[in-house]
Amino acid sequence: MLNSFERLLLVRGVPIFQELRDDFLVRLASIMDERRFNAKEVIITQGQEGRSLYIVAEGMVKVHIGEQELVQLRKGHFFGEMSLFDAEPRSASVTALERCDCLVLTQQQLYEAIDETPGIALNIIRILSRRIRELNFKLNAKDHELGILKSKLDQEIYIEPAPRSQKLR
Repeated sequence: MLNSFERLLLVRGVPIFQELRDDFLVRLASIMDERRFNAKEVIITQGQEGRSLYIVAEGMVKVHIGEQELVQLRKGHFFGEMSLFDAEPRSASVTALERCDCLVLTQQQLYEAIDETPGIALNIIRILSRRIRELNFKLNAKDHELGILKSKLDQEIYIEPAPRSQKLR
């Protein structure tokens, strides 16, 4: 279990909360639940409804779609934020890679926090936009790599056409 000071330091380090006043962060950190997950335990399942954001307090998790790992997250990283704003199913699964402790912020807790401090909504929008830009950059890079590989493959399998036979006169 984290003490109040450790909770404050952890929440203060999360980008979406960095611009908030300490008195608000203390209150926010104190209302968050703490959950422990064992190694290989699924925290979030893709496709299921969710209404909570998780902050990794200890340990490491992986975000994945099926067997495809997208990213590993450590202490201070967060996940699940999209479900706080829409009613859509989770877009990926998250599994603990080792014993992991997380602070959990529910949608209701966040909405109450936004009512008190609207700036938190702008911070979250900035973070989500940054994540989308990073994913777009990665997708463009992969698309470029695939284009290069396709070009090389096309060159390797291209067979020079046989010379045309001369027309008979």
